[in-house]
Amino acid sequence: MKIGVMVDSFRLGFLDGVKKAAEIGAQGLQVYSSGDLDPENMTPGKIAEYKKAVADSGLVISAICGDLGGHGFARAEDNIWKIEKSKRIVDLALSLGSNIITTHIGCVPADENSETRKIMAAACQELGEYAEKMGAKFAIETGPEPAAVLRGFLDSLSTDGIGVNFDPANLVMVIGEDPSESVKILGKYIYHTHAKDGIMLQKTTAERIYGFFADGGIEDMRMSDYFIEVPLGEGKVDFDRYLPALASTGFDGFLTIEREVGENPEADIRMAVDFLKKRI
Repeated sequence: MKIGVMVDSFRLGFLDGVKKAAEIGAQGLQVYSSGDLDPENMTPGKIAEYKKAVADSGLVISAICGDLGGHGFARAEDNIWKIEKSKRIVDLALSLGSNIITTHIGCVPADENSETRKIMAAACQELGEYAEKMGAKFAIETGPEPAAVLRGFLDSLSTDGIGVNFDPANLVMVIGEDPSESVKILGKYIYHTHAKDGIMLQKTTAERIYGFFADGGIEDMRMSDYFIEVPLGEGKVDFDRYLPALASTGFDGFLTIEREVGENPEADIRMAVDFLKKRI
């Protein structure tokens, strides 16, 4: 497995973030498709500049984060524009040299006959087919539902263009699931991972947590009543069990360090790189 960094976690901008990722010993990076890297703002010249910066630093882009916020793909009226925007993010990812696009799709209902689940499935089927045709893959981030529910949802789709971005901390913080067991359930669908740690403070529903995201984003402090993200090794993700379990699925891709909070993200990311190097 290889170590990556979510370049936005440095809070330095793309080009300086790339330099910092190389400096601390990462092998790859993931970047949000927003702001300067929104498909609408990217020109051929800027694409060439960014690709050169990554290559000159000896890195690769492990994935593009194509999360469009809100309620994911749970609302049919939003999916009209979100699906088209997501396709443009696929095009951008490929132009930057990456074929994996991560995203949140909302909370998948356990009820297979749920109207919301049918709406989400239709959107993911269309996106998966487009990604597969283009030689790319969408990776749904774990956390909003148990691994078994997500596995059943993926099994119901007829495309290899949809898989999983496995985030062990989300499972620990939001639904209280053991990543070492969840990873076995999702096995063949895992295309990319986030290396993150956290602690659940108070049990609640995933719908409530992700409703906070939809309404206010990660900075919404109401979530601090329910969970806390912490540096790698300081939370409830048992990496000494989780990483061997992940390896047993055949996964050999990126463990991309994501640090969404904290006063000194660079220090936390440096520590995370050292933490992972000792374990892979």
